[in-house]
Amino acid sequence: AQRACVAMKPVPRIREDDAYDDNGGLHPVWLANNFLRRRKYDECVAICSDILAKNPYDQAVWYLKCRALTLKNWIDDAEIEEEGVADLLLDENATAATPRPGTSLARPGTNRTGPNTGVRPSTRGGRPATGFVRVGTSSGRPGTSKNGEISVEAALRGGGRPGTTRAVTSGGRAARIGTASMLTQPGGPFVDLEKLDLKKYALRPALARALCDYCLYCDRNPRIAVELASLATVNHEFQDWWWKERLGKGYYQLGLLRDAEKQFQSSLTTTPTVTATQQLAKCHIRNDQPFAAVATFEKGADQFPGETSMLLGQARICDALGETEEGVALYKQVLVWDASNVEAVACLASHHFYDDQPEIALRHYRRLLQMGVNSVEIWNNVGLCCFHANQYDMTLACFERALRLASDETMADVWFNIAHVAIGVGDLDMAQHALEIAIGVDSTHSESHNNLGVLEARKGNNELATSNFAAAAKHAEWTHEPLYNAALCAFKKGDFQHAFQQTTLALEQYPEHAEGIELREMLLKQFTVL
Repeated sequence: AQRACVAMKPVPRIREDDAYDDNGGLHPVWLANNFLRRRKYDECVAICSDILAKNPYDQAVWYLKCRALTLKNWIDDAEIEEEGVADLLLDENATAATPRPGTSLARPGTNRTGPNTGVRPSTRGGRPATGFVRVGTSSGRPGTSKNGEISVEAALRGGGRPGTTRAVTSGGRAARIGTASMLTQPGGPFVDLEKLDLKKYALRPALARALCDYCLYCDRNPRIAVELASLATVNHEFQDWWWKERLGKGYYQLGLLRDAEKQFQSSLTTTPTVTATQQLAKCHIRNDQPFAAVATFEKGADQFPGETSMLLGQARICDALGETEEGVALYKQVLVWDASNVEAVACLASHHFYDDQPEIALRHYRRLLQMGVNSVEIWNNVGLCCFHANQYDMTLACFERALRLASDETMADVWFNIAHVAIGVGDLDMAQHALEIAIGVDSTHSESHNNLGVLEARKGNNELATSNFAAAAKHAEWTHEPLYNAALCAFKKGDFQHAFQQTTLALEQYPEHAEGIELREMLLKQFTVL
């Protein structure tokens, strides 16, 4: 048998003068740079700290330690982040207090083109539930209801602030002597930013860029970063796109969105980049200008063909506005360029599931399993798809795997879906037991309270049913099912006034609810007779 010959690239050899010291061992600066290149930031910082303790003015070692600390704390801020309570309650950047229907992210349900709320569940902010948890949109805008109003109590229940790390390559060694401003004290801060002469650093491009990123991502001091970026921009005669982008990032972190938008636009005019395009679109989203953000992504897609982040940005905005069909078309374009994009596959699977196509959704989820995505959400969704596709032999096996992987945060959802399957096959006792377990795991699980109330109402326990509906409405004020079910129970008991109030609240959340409209008409007739 003949063996194929594979052409091998010659391995670059490292100069011995750079890699070894006078004693024949590895040079510590070379070793620190090697650790930085291999993303072992703690080892790099430790070596640099030892060197700086002996020679605090070594610029090369100072640069390596600065980059290592920055990359260790680096946050990929290209995506929209979670908004805190102050951002919600003190936000004065919105373009219009009462925007036109379909033009604001605060009122997403006014331009819905896909399945309605009765078919596809919505988040707290009224957005349809997608198949992928995104930063800042997993539960809607905390404190925002479907009509755009913000409550302090709901804002205080906002989520955390997740993020991902992204590695950046490092530069080479430059043996120069620094100044006294670089001096680091043992056990103290690495750099005392208040004592730095920023004008001097602005004249040194390599050190200035490392220091600017350190201010933004490690020390979290955007004021110093903006001052340094302004000086460096002037020194480069306003022609360096990198400094304009960092200046925009500093303005964005300070909350000066309009100034940040101008800097990102200027950076794109000088040199179009993917990161600046995403940052500019993020400014438009924070200003509640979804159409401007879509236009920015469309321009970026023309400038960078095949860049999936531009298409995903458009698709996310379409999902946020309720334009499901447009979002699905964009997700399909993403898969043309990147067939292994998890977000696009998951969102398409969710769309097909709620579009009454569980077999196609099952194929998408199987693709995710083949890609190595093994989570409780995947097995939970596969179990639901198998149930709705009449593959009952695989349903319980999928839910068993989901329960083995579930944590306290996701256990209630799995048991709720098990109860849904039990109701579908007619085993109401198992369904009630599963719902009670779900409520025991998470007492604020509104869907379990609502379904348990329905089962109690079927047994004739109207008091227990009403209490469960009230609990469901309290924990999920954006849903219409518990309000309508409470109205129906009140109507059967003869409490027409309470039934009318609950029906009105339910129709505010879901105006197209046919049963709610019919119940309201019946109540109006009863009031006319009385």
